[in-house]
Order: sequence, then C-alpha cells, then structure tokens
Amino acid sequence: MSFRTYFDVPGADRSGLGDQVAAQRERVARRLASVARVVAVVSGKGGVGKSYVSAAVAAAAARHDAAVGVVDADLKSPTVARMLGAAGPLAVMDDGVVPASGAEGVRVVSSDFLLDDGRPLAWREPEGDRFVWRGALEAAALREFLGDVAWGRLDLLLVDLPPGADGVSDLAALVPQLSGALAVTLPSDESGRSVARTMHALRDAGIPLLGVVENMSGYHCDACRADRPLFAGHAGDTLADAFRVPLLARIPFDGSAQPAAPADTWRSIAAVLLEGGRGKGP
Repeated sequence: MSFRTYFDVPGADRSGLGDQVAAQRERVARRLASVARVVAVVSGKGGVGKSYVSAAVAAAAARHDAAVGVVDADLKSPTVARMLGAAGPLAVMDDGVVPASGAEGVRVVSSDFLLDDGRPLAWREPEGDRFVWRGALEAAALREFLGDVAWGRLDLLLVDLPPGADGVSDLAALVPQLSGALAVTLPSDESGRSVARTMHALRDAGIPLLGVVENMSGYHCDACRADRPLFAGHAGDTLADAFRVPLLARIPFDGSAQPAAPADTWRSIAAVLLEGGRGKGP
C-alpha cells in the first residue's frame, strides 16, 4: 500500500505548511545545537523498567560532572520526573520553557508536570477521526519538548520513548543527528521478541544501537543466600548477539526504590552513552 506525501501534491503551497514544518525543525536544531549527544532509551513493551534505567543512568552521569537532561516522551505514563525527584510547575521565560531540576541537577521535562495528579492525558483533537489526529498531536508534543525548552549546554540528553517502535521514527525525523539508542528488556523470550522489533526499527532508521540492558535479571534470596532468576530466558544475551551490540548490564530486581545495581554499573552505562563506544559488558 502506498500513499502520497505532502511533497507529492501538485500546485502552489497556499497554506505555507511546508515552511511551517521547516521552521519547526530548524527551531529544534537550534535548541539542540548546544547538546553534545542525544540518546533514545527504548523498549518493546511496558513494564520493563525503561524509565527506571533512564533515571538511574541520568543521575549517574550527572554525579560525575556531566550536564544531563531527560525528556520523558512517554506522554501517557510519565514516571521519570518522580524517579528523579523533579517537580513542576514549569517556568516559561522569554527564551523558552525552563526544565525542572531533579536529582544531581538533572534537567527534566515531562507531561507529568502538565497533568492534574492521577488524571489521564486527554487531547483536544477534533471530534471527527480522532485516531488520525492523536499521532500528529503526540509528535507535536515531542517536538515542543525538544524545541521549546531552554536546555542550555548539555553533555547528554536522554529521550525516554514510550514502549514500541512508533516514537523512533518521530524522534529520528526531529533529531537527524541522534547519537544512538539504548534498549531495555526483561530476560523473558516474550520481552526479547518485542524489544527486537523496536531494535529493527532503529536499525532501519539508521540509528546506532549503543547496547542492551537486561533489567530484573534475578533477585537475591536472603534465606538461601543465592541469586535466583526472576524470569525464564536470556533475552539480553540473545538481543546482544543478534544485533552485535554489547550487553551493558544485568540489573537485579530490588523491591526498594533505590537502584538495585552497584554505582559502578550505572556509571559504566552512562560512559557508553556519553562516549558512544562499546562497553565492557556485565
């Protein structure tokens, strides 16, 4: 099935839409000109701890003197801000929106600051064909988070994308200089298959795959003093082998709100995202 794009429509552009789109993308480019690296954090399904990993890595990088920002692009289920202890309301200045400050000074923008507590995201789209408008509105929100926020100089900007591959193409279009992506999975085969689809979308879009993090890889049994698996499977190893990228870490499950992995693990992952090189593995 094929569709005509905007550029295939003949005749003069009386709406000026083409110029508007170009201006919006130019604004994003100007805003990100002082950002050294933009990295997407992705998964294939919800509940794998992608936002948890984003928050922990951002804090680890900032703890070691990097200037770090996080865009919580999961508009419907934003969680990064609270994990980093960042709170709204956001201040709007002449130069743009000032991001909130979280743990270790990480700069954060999230739809969580724009929603009433516990209320779902609701779009003010036209009554007809709402399903058509929602994708455009979500892409517009991501564009505003990138282009309307005064990020300032950053060594690393993490974009915590919603589960699935849909946000990958939107981000790639807005940020052609995207430095790469970090994939987060559970050990289970089901999670691995889902994350693989997103990683294929990244590769098809020409976005470098920086590595894989396997979250909830096991737990420590205090009674038997042994490490036990939490899920059956080895999706981290499988994905790393299939896509020829490093398995950067296996993160054990911990019931507390604190990062379960040693500080060195988070620092190692952060170093890969900052430098773009291959890590030493788990």
